[in-house]
Amino acid sequence: MDTPLLSLAISPCPNDTFMFDALVHHRIDTEGLRFDLHLADVEALNHAAMRGAYDMTKLSYHAYTYVDAQYDMLPSGSALGFGNGPLLVSAREWRNSELADARVAVAGRYTTSVALLRAAFPQITHLREMLFSDIERAVLHGDADAGVLIHEGRFTYAQKGLRLIADLGERWEAQTHRAVPLGGIAVRRTLSGGVQQKAARVLRRSIEYAFAHPEASAAFVRQHAQEMDEHVIQQHIRLYVNQYSLDLGEQGREAVGYFLKKIK
Repeated sequence: MDTPLLSLAISPCPNDTFMFDALVHHRIDTEGLRFDLHLADVEALNHAAMRGAYDMTKLSYHAYTYVDAQYDMLPSGSALGFGNGPLLVSAREWRNSELADARVAVAGRYTTSVALLRAAFPQITHLREMLFSDIERAVLHGDADAGVLIHEGRFTYAQKGLRLIADLGERWEAQTHRAVPLGGIAVRRTLSGGVQQKAARVLRRSIEYAFAHPEASAAFVRQHAQEMDEHVIQQHIRLYVNQYSLDLGEQGREAVGYFLKKIK
């Protein structure tokens, strides 16, 4: 029997490259699975999942509500936790009553950040979709009145002259008393049960290796990081890779289920 080759798509962000380095570079037992790696922005991956483009893919939990008939989320690989939600920022202060007229830059309509923005500020309707790494620049240059930052942007916005309007993750946590489910790793349901189970085990093994040998992934992480400052890269990994990434567990699954029910 041929060794299964799975198309695998992840983002170039440090949390993903940190978790998948051992899998991609064969530092662990992959149980005969082989992977054809693709890297893309998370919103591009969300759209690709709607086309069923990849066997195994990163996607936003918001996007998962549109593709749950085609994909199943794995118990490992999630970005989920407390204090790691997206941030609504601007170059000036805004009153809530003014936000209905604000042009807000977002990383894509299917990202979890947009679902959290709508939950917190339903009056905001003027959204401008763009690559997440372009949002800070758009706000600073006046191409948007405000922006929702994800990934590295939450660590750099203040030094670039932007100010916080709202921490959308903190608002969700305060209202729901649950962790914020940002994104996870899904497998195509048409894969055999044996292959899906192997993929789950191999991914967990890769994350365990990453925790045990953090230096091993350093070159792969730096190769693809948008923000090359080493301190920012390490902040990013520490914030988005945690015990829920290794295994959602009961608390994580409950948080995900609650989120999917509320925003669908």
